[in-house]
Amino acid sequence: MTTSLTVTGTEWVTPDIRRVRFRSDDLSAFADSEFTDRYVKIVFPKPGVTYPEPLDMKALRGTFPPEHMPDVRTYTALFPDVAAGTLAIDFVVHGDEGVAGRWAAAASAGDVLQVNGPGGAYRPDSTADWHLLVGDESGTPAIIAALEALDAAASVRVVLLVDEPGSEPDLRLPQRALVKYVYRRGGNPDDLLVDAVRALDWPEGRVHAFVHGEAEEVMHGLRPLLLTERGLTRQQLSISGYWRRGRTEEGFRAWKSDFARTEADAPAAG
Repeated sequence: MTTSLTVTGTEWVTPDIRRVRFRSDDLSAFADSEFTDRYVKIVFPKPGVTYPEPLDMKALRGTFPPEHMPDVRTYTALFPDVAAGTLAIDFVVHGDEGVAGRWAAAASAGDVLQVNGPGGAYRPDSTADWHLLVGDESGTPAIIAALEALDAAASVRVVLLVDEPGSEPDLRLPQRALVKYVYRRGGNPDDLLVDAVRALDWPEGRVHAFVHGEAEEVMHGLRPLLLTERGLTRQQLSISGYWRRGRTEEGFRAWKSDFARTEADAPAAG
């Protein structure tokens, strides 16, 4: 479903993350969304190109040349309130890089976005003995939503990768939560989260894990660590890359397709 969102305010929640708050006349698409990793596809029109309203990507394909097609970016939708018609989206901003971050840095009240969704697949399993939440800035909004959904007495281990001290987000934590911040500056970015998760104390009982961030580290580092070394089943683990270092979102989609093909062609274990 295509939804129009109007900016009502903005704030910096960390030096690199800008929270944009929105209002909409119709958030009915979120009424049955229980996932904490709920996401929307934001449509960014190309400057100087006129499109029919509402922006329907399926209808545009084949009508506009590829270079005139809008850019589409995927972001977690935070705190959706269907009755009030409000939600928020956290954007990672690195100067003038990217489409979405640049837009968010300049966003002001009255600006309008078109989004499609929501989608999603994960919500913390209330029957799990404990929870593992791991990510970088791209995964932090979904981790914030997961923490909001957990019972106050839940046992949680959180590992977050941020740039440097002072870049940590504020988190609402259950009583039995432990947080480990890992700092990107001065370390090998391909190993930081892997090393931090490997060093965690591992409570007894069944864990339910949510692990999302840079695709190389997540899928080639953390995934085998959790499935092979720690012996988690696939049902215990929500894991995927949200982005790929050195690639646009379009390039990342191609990387994901290649990865999925490789996985499908791999011989079964055992």
